[in-house]
Amino acid sequence: MGGKLIIVMANTDPRNGEELGAPIFQATVAAAMEYEVDVICTATSGRLMKKGVAESLVVKEGSPKTVYDFIKDAHEAGVKFYCCSPNLDLFDMSKDDLIPECAGIVGGAHLIEEVMESDAKVLTY
Repeated sequence: MGGKLIIVMANTDPRNGEELGAPIFQATVAAAMEYEVDVICTATSGRLMKKGVAESLVVKEGSPKTVYDFIKDAHEAGVKFYCCSPNLDLFDMSKDDLIPECAGIVGGAHLIEEVMESDAKVLTY
């Protein structure tokens, strides 16, 4: 198929596990459909990129699968996860605190450039 999808998780709050399934699952599906997929975690969802956070969260109470398991599945399908640079200061993180599935740290200019200078489609959660 081809093409690029950018999923921005800005209003998705890790304190409410029910909000986390759809964007990560849709990223996995898009990657399986051979789209290039970037998930940019910003604002509160930036916490998901910190080691230990997603491992302690579930989408549905009682589920044996953690949010981190969903992130690993998406990553294995080809999804690239990014942490927004202000999150490092906001959540007292360093690059060493990021999960291995995090492809890097990006700033606001990166997202704007991707949207304005490419044919990428954007979903925001």
